[in-house]
Amino acid sequence: MRQYTKGNTELLNKIVCNRCGRKLKLENGVPHEGVFHGEVLWGYFSEKDGERHTFDLCEDCYGKIVEGFALPVRVEDETELL
Repeated sequence: MRQYTKGNTELLNKIVCNRCGRKLKLENGVPHEGVFHGEVLWGYFSEKDGERHTFDLCEDCYGKIVEGFALPVRVEDETELL
């Protein structure tokens, strides 16, 4: 869950893991630890047609969820991080 400060520009001021409820570290609106942001707009043929779902997971909760997948996530190394 993300919370923004409204003003002349929106600044991210809080991220809370939707699974465990832990507040993640931010500095000047920038996350200072691993965070997974998920977002999906459900379309036709789903029971959630027209709904947008968003959530954030800390790195530990992300790991616990994906380790239960029947097929593992694909992992690729990146040489440049933004």
